[in-house]
Amino acid sequence: MELVRNYIGGQWVPGSGGELDPDYDPATGEVIAQVTRSTPADARAAAQAAAAAFPAWRKVPAPQRGEILYRVGEILRQRKEELARLLTREMGKVLVEARGDVQEAIDMAYYMAGEGRRMFGHTVPSELPDKFAMSIREPVGVVAAITPWNFPIAVPSWKILPALVCGNTVVWKPAPETPMTSAAFVQCFIDAGLPPGVLNLVVGGGADVGAALVEDPDVRLISFTGSTATGRKVAEAAGRHLKRVTLELGGKNAITVLADADLDLAVEAIVWAAFGTTGQRCTAASRVIVEEAIYDELVRRLVERVKRLRLGHGLEEGVEVGPLVGAAAVEKVQRYVEIGRQEGAEVIVGGEPVKEGDLARGFFYSPTILGRVSPEMAVAQEEIFGPVLALIPVKDLDEAIRVNNSSRYGLSASIFTRDLNKAFKAMRELDTGIVYVNHGTTGAEIQLPFGGTKDTGNGHREAGQAALDVFCEWKSVYVDYSGRLQRAQIDTEALAKAGRG
Repeated sequence: MELVRNYIGGQWVPGSGGELDPDYDPATGEVIAQVTRSTPADARAAAQAAAAAFPAWRKVPAPQRGEILYRVGEILRQRKEELARLLTREMGKVLVEARGDVQEAIDMAYYMAGEGRRMFGHTVPSELPDKFAMSIREPVGVVAAITPWNFPIAVPSWKILPALVCGNTVVWKPAPETPMTSAAFVQCFIDAGLPPGVLNLVVGGGADVGAALVEDPDVRLISFTGSTATGRKVAEAAGRHLKRVTLELGGKNAITVLADADLDLAVEAIVWAAFGTTGQRCTAASRVIVEEAIYDELVRRLVERVKRLRLGHGLEEGVEVGPLVGAAAVEKVQRYVEIGRQEGAEVIVGGEPVKEGDLARGFFYSPTILGRVSPEMAVAQEEIFGPVLALIPVKDLDEAIRVNNSSRYGLSASIFTRDLNKAFKAMRELDTGIVYVNHGTTGAEIQLPFGGTKDTGNGHREAGQAALDVFCEWKSVYVDYSGRLQRAQIDTEALAKAGRG
């Protein structure tokens, strides 16, 4: 059975505590690997290795750093199927989605590699004669990347690749549910020629390893994706040390369907956004806000489609919905469904774990639709992170926008309408970082900023050129070639007076 170890300072090493944890296939409950249980001492060793590698890596010209990332992208492309199958076994998403997970990293590698030859700064005119003014980007230092299990290659790529091209070194703590996928991803960087110590992997739980990285004196930036509750703790701990923190947190995303919408298109998009990845996406559609005039028809079509969804192991042909990641996830989803019932929501379809047949060995939950949900219910406000969709009837677009914005989260929103005026009003009024028109809430592209408003994060964005601002410091540079001491602001006034004389 495979043993997953840490990668520190260019070496695969066991955890200092010597203990191991099992790694499960969530579709079968089978143990598929043993994983080293890391300790705070391992986190410290990784941070020290990254700090030692930083002075040399930051001096590698950015175009050369980009060339390594191009090679990473090529290796990912060559190993796409292998990585996707491993990802499905370890995390549970169906194979077609796992391939998309890897493809995001391929796209990000190529995109960020190109930034090695751009890395734009600014030149601006100085207010004084014979003086040159510009700004340039500098790396921050050691970056701790703390990532979730639901996109175990894509999300780390959003952090690791821009961090590296900017000249930072990285300690990566992936989720404990996906250690094999993480190790295979790191191997792609090794095979691409990344120098030792520039990227380090420490597997293990957040309570020990993640907390140690947040507090580590060599770590200057923490990039965290996970729950809002944990994000707050990370921000509080990092704030005591004045460390830079980027947070990508929860979502309670809604699709609005107006009476003039193409319902066939809307139904397919809703099912994909709500039940793709078994609802375990930060951008998953957890709410559908629908005009009352078409509520019953939309329900009829959704139920018909959801009942045809095929559950199973993600490696099986034709499977559309895989398992939840573990037993705790099943328990959480069931708890929220029961809360919905108690609050008065109607369980239209689903509403229980799968308890019969081969699927009972894994962590499967029936795709669930809750009807006649009111906006203040817990199932309409709190992140469930599972295959549960709440339908909320409204009278018009204005009410739909109010309901959408009533969530404390603000990641992704969508509207289905044929009315251009209503679409543009929604684009302006929906309080989310991402807005889709005639599409579901999922499917972000890597060349645009990714992130949200309110409790979804702390204002930073991942992907696109916006990611460079996360992983760079701005340095302003002035070159005075006048041959005399010029004093900004003061000399401009003197020059103006001299000109008047």
